Formats: sequence, structure tokens, C-alpha cells
Amino acid sequence: MRSLTALLLLLWMAPPAWAAKPVTSVPELDISRYAGQWYEIARLPMTFQNKCVGDVTAAYTLRDDDLIGVRNSCRTQSGEITVSEGVARSVAGHPGRLQVRFAPEWLSWAPFVWADYWIIDKDPGYTWAVVGEPGRDYLWILSREPGMDRALFEQIKARTVEMGYDLNPLILSGPLR
Repeated sequence: MRSLTALLLLLWMAPPAWAAKPVTSVPELDISRYAGQWYEIARLPMTFQNKCVGDVTAAYTLRDDDLIGVRNSCRTQSGEITVSEGVARSVAGHPGRLQVRFAPEWLSWAPFVWADYWIIDKDPGYTWAVVGEPGRDYLWILSREPGMDRALFEQIKARTVEMGYDLNPLILSGPLR
């Protein structure tokens, strides 16, 4: 009985299987190739996207001040297009990592207004990308086209699951063909 109790205690205290493999960002990112229009194919639920029902896009623009302009938009149930504007900055020493801020510029000094935005997988030709963060709370599968090949989507999902993401609540927002 003592052995069983000890085993159950060890299993309860052991980290989840996914914790053994940390989320990593891509080792190389050409931000000028990453810039431009992206279409959301799928995402994990996010409170700030609760009203989004379609036409979800993200556009990134290079700025003169070394920041990247971020413009997210989507269509709501009422047909209205909602837009959120922010900025991103590079993380020194980590080409595939950015931090994004949607708070006003006067708050940019505060660390809590910046969120991790890691490119964790991408096509060498920059036709698709996967964005996440180390806590596995956020995930977006993006494409340069409004839809994605189903087989490619399944491959991307499999690699993401290998990184420890739970995709059970994944929301499909773009068409698969």
C-alpha cells in the first residue's frame, strides 16, 4: 500500500508530459519577408477575439523606428469589421521572437503591456506561420492566403501538438481545401 501511495504521489507531482519539451521560436526570421498581410486559419480561444466570426487578418508593417506596426481585424456577428492597432518589437538575440503591445504608447515603459509573440513554425517561403508563446496559452495558424490545404494544416497541427499545445479547443477560422 505504501508503494502505491508513493507511486501516486510521484505521478501527481510529476510535470505534465509536454513540460519536458519547451516551446521554441524559429532560429531565423527575415522580418521584411514576414511583414505583410496574413489570414488566420485557426486559433486557440482568446478573450479579445470572442466577437470574431470571420475574415480574421493580421497585417505587419515595417516602421522607421525599428518597431513593427500590427493591425488585427475581423468580422463580427453583426457584420461589423473590428480593428485593433498595436506595435511589435524584436527580442534581442532571438530572431523568431517578438513582443507586441496594444496598450497606448504612454504605457510602453511598463513590461506588463508587452506580450510574447513567438513565431514557432513557418514555411521557408513565408507562405504560412504558426505563432505562439512559452505558456502555450496563445496560438495562431496563419497563411498568406485566406484558406489552407487540409493536409498541410494537419501536418502543422501535429508539429504544434509535439510542442505540447492542447488543440482540443482550436477554433477553425479559415477554410480548408
